[in-house]
Amino acid sequence: MAIFTGAGVAIVTPMKQDGSVNFDKLGEIIEFQIANHTDSIIITGTTGEASTLSEEEHVECIRFAVDKVAKRIPVIAGTGSNCTHTAIYLTQEAEKAGADGALVVTPYYNKATQKGLVQHFTKVAQNTDLPMVLYSVQSRTGVNIMPQTVAELFHSCENIVAVKEASGNISQVADILQMTQGDIDIYSGNDDQIVPILSLGGKGVISVLSNVCPKETHDIVAKFMEGDVVGSRELQLKMLPLIHALFCEVNPIPVKTAMNLMGMEVGPLRLPMTPMEEANKARLIQAMKDLGIPLK
Repeated sequence: MAIFTGAGVAIVTPMKQDGSVNFDKLGEIIEFQIANHTDSIIITGTTGEASTLSEEEHVECIRFAVDKVAKRIPVIAGTGSNCTHTAIYLTQEAEKAGADGALVVTPYYNKATQKGLVQHFTKVAQNTDLPMVLYSVQSRTGVNIMPQTVAELFHSCENIVAVKEASGNISQVADILQMTQGDIDIYSGNDDQIVPILSLGGKGVISVLSNVCPKETHDIVAKFMEGDVVGSRELQLKMLPLIHALFCEVNPIPVKTAMNLMGMEVGPLRLPMTPMEEANKARLIQAMKDLGIPLK
């Protein structure tokens, strides 16, 4: 059984002006997501600026999200690291906190060979009972999880149950599903590819867009699953200009900007992330206005 089916939000980590985590605001945006039918909260992922959180902050954010959600929907904790020991520690802490799953990204910077990836993910899986979602995002980590590697991990580790596929390569998604007999759960890691991945048998999306448009993102998946493929496709295409604007600078710069424009007050980014360039911000504002999103 899938950890979740539908649209999970890769939720931002709100910051106070001094750069500390704003837990009151995090609670507010979690409630906003649940009220707008988001199917899962993914905390401390890329969009949550996990790479700039201390280990203590990282664990505290996971605990807070689990307690706030209170089992209303699944909470998946981003627990990946380029250090296997750290990934194990964070995953074990997420399990203790009561998370429903762990999202484990490929090691970045040191990267690893495919053999190294197998050993890394296997070691993490052996040290937790949580269901694990592999996170393949070569554009950020410099390494791709090849379909054969995904299949090997899926068949050898019973708690590796899913992949967040952000390679952008639809053929790779098809190969993964073929090599796992369609039994692995695949979530789109790209908001512009929700419908294509659903068409191959995907279970949903782990979404940046959902921070701004949770109901619409949920509806793209829900309509498809209900058999309204035309409605799903129309909504996917309608959202494309905003999706492109949300990725015209490195994530999560645009999405935090968008949320602040909506009056959500999620605060600044942590360095090395910097405020959005004015030309790109104008593009983002126009895309939001075109969809009728109220700006403060």
